[in-house]
Amino acid sequence: MNDTLQTLYDVILSRKAEPQEGSYTAYLFDKGLDKILKKVGEECAETIIAAKNGMEEDTVGEISDLIYHLMVMMAELDIPLSAVLAELNRRGQKIGNLKQFHVTDKES
Repeated sequence: MNDTLQTLYDVILSRKAEPQEGSYTAYLFDKGLDKILKKVGEECAETIIAAKNGMEEDTVGEISDLIYHLMVMMAELDIPLSAVLAELNRRGQKIGNLKQFHVTDKES
C-alpha cells in the first residue's frame, strides 16, 4: 500500500516542481496554502457526512479525496511522506497507548 501512496505523492511533487496546464494539483499549488487548507477542510467534512450516511462507496471516495488533499498540503509544507509513514509506524509499535481521560467532578 505504501507504494500507492508514494506514487501519488511523487506525482503531486512533480506537479509542484513542473506545473502542467490543466492540472488540478498545479492549480492548488498556484492558489497557495489557504486554498489547499480550505479543500482539506471541505474534504474532511464530506468524509464525515459520507461515513454518517453509511454508504461505503461514497465514504471510500471521500477518504481518497481527503488523503489526496492532505498530501498536497504536505507537499506545500515540504513534509515528506516518509516522515508521516515513520510516525504511523512508530505509533503502530505502541502497546497500551489508551489515553487516560480527565474526569471532571460535576458535583463541585
